[in-house]
Amino acid sequence: AIGFDAGVLSCLEYLEAAPWAEDEEERVASLLAELRLENVGAGEVLKRVSVEVTNGTDDGGGDNEEVLLKLLHVVLEGKDEKARREMKGLVLKMLRENSSQNDLRKESLYSACDGCLELLRSHFLRAALSDLTDVNQIARQADNLHWILDILIDRQIAEDFLKSWASQSKLSNVHSKVPAVHRYEVSRVTARLFVGIGKGQLLASKEVRCLLLQTWLVPFYDDFGWMRRASRGLDRHLIEDGLSNTILTLPLAWQQDILLAWFDRFLNSGEDCPNIQRAFEIWWRRAFW
Repeated sequence: AIGFDAGVLSCLEYLEAAPWAEDEEERVASLLAELRLENVGAGEVLKRVSVEVTNGTDDGGGDNEEVLLKLLHVVLEGKDEKARREMKGLVLKMLRENSSQNDLRKESLYSACDGCLELLRSHFLRAALSDLTDVNQIARQADNLHWILDILIDRQIAEDFLKSWASQSKLSNVHSKVPAVHRYEVSRVTARLFVGIGKGQLLASKEVRCLLLQTWLVPFYDDFGWMRRASRGLDRHLIEDGLSNTILTLPLAWQQDILLAWFDRFLNSGEDCPNIQRAFEIWWRRAFW
């Protein structure tokens, strides 16, 4: 028995020191649980993969949120843009893979969102008054909002964001006073909302959907050419489909007002205006056939 225990301990010491392949982690944890070796050092081995073993508790939820919030804010405030892009993708991927959905509270995400929106609002209004100090913060905070919006949509809790963005008339009213090169990223947020509504990922009242279009559609049109040329990886057709579907969710009379205005604009802007001909044709059939 002494020899057996010594052999087991030697194996555990090896497992504790050696690296594991990702597909080996579950096997090791499962085998140690079956063998019930807690009294001979199995806990030390399992600390590598289990917060519960490390803390001696079953409640790691609070710690999980604290860590994820820290990661979230580090990404939002990071200085290196290339690294930020990579880490945004990584964090978003990790959150999508987390099946519990209990790792980040809605309130925590919206608190981060409100901070970015406040910074965006401040710098945007200053730029509208020709104060271009730190004007790059407009694009940065718009990009942050776009990223947080992706997370909110994934978790099906983005409706409050939609209402808030649709209510930003103070920003949309001065939109034309900010140079397009600094403001077009803001319209990517609007575009993401169009895609979300168009795919059924965002469900809101027709009043909120209409308010979004009233507040941001003209600024979106104004920025579309810049978005198309300057935004890396922009899927024009996805955005056009999203806008089309968003318009088509409205009452027919509202569709008519929006689409007739688009028709005139498209004929005078061409490639710098989104092509929502499909929505126009569907409205026409609904109205006159």
